[in-house]
Amino acid sequence: MDSPNRPSLLLQAAEAAAGTQQYPASTLYVVATPIGNLADMSLRAIHVLARADAVACEDTRHSSPLLRHLGLDKPLIPLHEHNEREAAAGVLARLAAGERVAYVSDAGTPAVSDPGAALVAACQAAGYRTVPVPGASSALAAVCVAGDTVGRGFAFIGFLPPKGNERSLAFKAAAARSETLVLFEAPHRIDSLLAGLAEVCPDRKLTLCRELTKQFETVVTVPAGDAPAWLAADPNRSRGEFVLVLHGLAAQAADDGAGAHDAVLRTLMAALPLKQAVSLAAELTAAPRNALYARALALKQEGQGQEGQGEAD
Repeated sequence: MDSPNRPSLLLQAAEAAAGTQQYPASTLYVVATPIGNLADMSLRAIHVLARADAVACEDTRHSSPLLRHLGLDKPLIPLHEHNEREAAAGVLARLAAGERVAYVSDAGTPAVSDPGAALVAACQAAGYRTVPVPGASSALAAVCVAGDTVGRGFAFIGFLPPKGNERSLAFKAAAARSETLVLFEAPHRIDSLLAGLAEVCPDRKLTLCRELTKQFETVVTVPAGDAPAWLAADPNRSRGEFVLVLHGLAAQAADDGAGAHDAVLRTLMAALPLKQAVSLAAELTAAPRNALYARALALKQEGQGQEGQGEAD
C-alpha cells in the first residue's frame, strides 16, 4: 500500500533536485510525461508542474489522474488537436497575466506526434518564452533498442495515412528511402501496416516495439517480410500501441543535394498529380515543400525530355 506521505515526499525530492533553477513567469513549459511507466517521470517535470499556475493538457481524463498521483491539484485547460488554436488564446491570456503554464500531452513529449506545436508557435509569436522539459519519448526509446548499425540518424514519420491510395503510396515512398524511419501505428491497423511493409521491402530489418515501458513490453527485430507471421502467431501481439523502426539500407547511401528525395518524388508522381505528390512527399520526408516542388518540376521536365528524345529516335 502506498504511504499517505508519498506525494509530499516526492514533491520534496523534486524541489531538492530541481528547485535551484530559475522558472520565469509568463512562460510556457512543454513537459514530457511517461509513455507508460510512471517511474519515468523526471523530478524536474514534477517540480515544474508543481510550480505551474495551470496545466494545459491533451485530455483531462489522462492528466488529472497523473497530477493526483503526484499530489498536485491544478486548473486544467483542455487543448487538443480539435481546439488547439482556439485554446491557445486562453493560454496566452494567462501568460499575459504573469502565470506559468505547463503543457502536457497524453503520454511522451508534446508536439512530436501529439498536439502542442501550434500552441508553442502562438506563444513564441506573441513574444513569450517557451521552455522544454524533456523526458520520455517513444520514438527515441524505440531507436535506442533497435540496434540499427547501418542507419545514420533517423527520420520520424509517425502515423502513415490511414487508408486508401495515399496509404499504399506511403508504403512505396518509405521503401524508397535509405535512412532509418520511425513509424507509429494503432493496434487496429498494425496488421495492415506490417502487410504493406512486407510487400514493399520484405528483406529490410524491422524492429517492432509494443507497449514500451509497460508490463507487457515487447521488442523484436525481424525482416519486414516475416513481420505479419510474427504478429499472427499470438493474438496478444496485436494489443497495445506500436512504435516501429524500419532499419536503414546498407547498400544504398543517402543522397545529398537536390536529388535526395528523387525516389520518393518519382514514386508519388507516377500515381498522383504533381501538387498532391509534393504535398505527400513533404509529409513523408519533412523536406521543405518549396524545394520539393522545384525538384518535382525538374523531374517532370526530365521525363518529358526523355519521352521527346525517344520519339525522335
